[in-house]
Amino acid sequence: MKWLPSHTLLRTAVTLRQWLRGSELAFILLAVAVGAMAGLTTAAQSWLAHGMQGLLYGVAANRLSALGSIHHPWKLLALPVGGLLLVGLGRILARRASPTNNRPPIDVVEANALHGGRIPALDNLIIGVQTILSNGCGASVGLEATYAQMGGGIASLLGQWLRLRRADLRNLVGAGAGAAVGAAFGAPLTGAFYAFEIVIGAYSTGAVAPVIAAALAAALVLRGMHSEPYLIATTVSRAITIVDYGAYALLGALCAMMGIGVMRLVTMAERGFQAWPVLARWRPVVGGALLAGLALLSPQTLSSGHGALHLDLLLAPPVSLLLFVMGLKIAASVISLASGFRGGLFFASLFLGSLLGQVFGQVFNLNPWGLVLSPIDAALVGMAGLSVSIVGGPMTLALLMLETTHDFALMGVVLTSALVSASITREVFGYSFSTWRLHVRGTDIRSPRDIGWMLTLNAGRMMRRDWTSVRADMPVAQFRDTVPLGATSKAIVTDADGHYCGIVATAAAHAPHVDPLAPVGSLAMLADTTVTPATGIKNVLASFDSAMADELAVVDAQGQVVGVVSERHARRRYLEEIEAAQRQMFGETSR
Repeated sequence: MKWLPSHTLLRTAVTLRQWLRGSELAFILLAVAVGAMAGLTTAAQSWLAHGMQGLLYGVAANRLSALGSIHHPWKLLALPVGGLLLVGLGRILARRASPTNNRPPIDVVEANALHGGRIPALDNLIIGVQTILSNGCGASVGLEATYAQMGGGIASLLGQWLRLRRADLRNLVGAGAGAAVGAAFGAPLTGAFYAFEIVIGAYSTGAVAPVIAAALAAALVLRGMHSEPYLIATTVSRAITIVDYGAYALLGALCAMMGIGVMRLVTMAERGFQAWPVLARWRPVVGGALLAGLALLSPQTLSSGHGALHLDLLLAPPVSLLLFVMGLKIAASVISLASGFRGGLFFASLFLGSLLGQVFGQVFNLNPWGLVLSPIDAALVGMAGLSVSIVGGPMTLALLMLETTHDFALMGVVLTSALVSASITREVFGYSFSTWRLHVRGTDIRSPRDIGWMLTLNAGRMMRRDWTSVRADMPVAQFRDTVPLGATSKAIVTDADGHYCGIVATAAAHAPHVDPLAPVGSLAMLADTTVTPATGIKNVLASFDSAMADELAVVDAQGQVVGVVSERHARRRYLEEIEAAQRQMFGETSR
C-alpha cells in the first residue's frame, strides 16, 4: 500500500475541517463514524476482558460472578498476579514520565470539564489496558469506564486532528463515550443521555442529532455482530399505585445514602493504603489477595457482577443471603478501586442496587396492611436509584430501565426513585463517583460542564497596571498635595522596599478630622488581603466577597505590587466568559 503524501493529507484535513464547520450534516456524519468506531472498540475490549476470564477461570462471558462456588481455589491466584502486573505497568509508566508530566491519565469527564475535550492518545491506552487487565483477572470493577474512555478518546483524537472548535470537540467526545456505553447495553437512548448528563454536562439543541446518531451507529454495529447486551431484564404485570410511588421514593433515599457511603468508603480505603508506604507500593497485590479471600466466600464478588445480577433476580434469595452478598460486593468493589485496580462502578452499582431493591421489597411485604411490592420491580428501581447516586444521570438510568424492560408503566416509579436519589446525593454529598475522585485529587469539578476556561482566567489576566502608589510613612498633608480629590479613588500603600502595606481611600485621607501630620499608612485598609497573578477567577470573587472590597492588590511572591484588580471588572469578565461558553453550547456561534 502506498501512503498518501503528507501535503495531500494536510489538504484533505483542511477541506474536511471547512466542511465540518459549515455543515451540520457533515458533523452528524462524523459522529456516525465515531459511533461506529466506538461500537467496534467496545466489542474488542469486551472480547479481550472476557477472553481473559475464560482463560483464567474457564467460564463463558459474563458468567464469572454467577459461579456457585470456586472449585479450584488456586485459580484465584489470578487476582494477586493481576495486581503484580499492574504494579509492574505502573513502574514502567513512572520511569517514562517526565517530572513535569507525572499525572494521572485524563478521563473523558475531566477532559470535557477542564481540557476542552482533549485527551492524549497514551492516556486512552493506559486506561484501556489497566481496566481490561483488572476486569479480566476478576477484580470487582466494570468495563463501562474504559468503553466510554476509548469511545470518547477516539472522538478526541479525530477532533483534534480536524482542529474542531472547543464546543464541537466536547460534543464529539460526549457522543463517542455515550455511543460506547449505549452499545454495551444495547440501549442507544441510554447512551445518548449518558453523553448529555455525564460527559457533556448539558442538553443542547446542536448536539442532539450527532449524539443520538453516534449512539444508534454504535448499537447497530454490535447488533450486526450479534453481541449480547449487558443487561436483559423482565418485569411483571401490575398496576402502579400511589403507595408504590411513596415506597420507591423511600427506596431512592436509601439508595442515595448507600451510594454516598460507598464513595466515601473508597476514599477512606485509598487513604488507608497510602498511610503505609510499603503497603501502598504493593497495594494491587495486597488487594488481589484480599479479593481472592472474598471470592472464596462468594464468587458473586468477582468481576462487575453481570452473571450474579441475573442469577439473583431469577432465584430471589432470602434477605439474609442478599445482605451477605451485598456486604461482600461492597467490600470487593471498595478494595478493588482503593488497591489500584482500574475500572468503574457503573455495573457494580446496578448489581448492588438490585440487591438493595430486593431486600427492600421483601422487607416491605412484611407490613401488616397487606401492601405488596414486586421484588423484581423493586430490584429494577433500586438499580436505577443506586446507579444515579454513584454514576449520576437520572434520565440515563431511567432510560436504561425502559430500554431493557420495555415497560413504560415502570418508568414513573423509576424516575421517582432516581430523582429522589439524585437530589439527596447532590444536597448531602455534591458529587458523582467520577467527579468525587477528581475532587479528592484536588480538582474543583462537580459536573462535566466546561470550566476549563476558569483555569486561564486569573488575576494576572484581569489586573490593570496604572495604579497610584504612595509610601506608608508619607504624611497625610503631603498625600493631599500629591493625590488631590478626583485624581483617583484609591492609592496603593507600600513600605520603603516597595512591599504592599494596604490600600487607602483618597476621600478618607482628605477628611477634615484626619491629622495632617499622621502617616498615610495609618489609614490603609486590606493590608492582609491580596491575590496573586495566578489566583483563579472563583477565588478572586470569593476574596472580594469576604473582604467586602471593590479593589484588591495583586502581589508577587516577594510581596511587590504588580497590579490592581477591581470587583466590577472581574465580575464582568466572569459573566462574559459564561455567556461565550453558553453561546458555544447552544450553537449560537456559526459552525
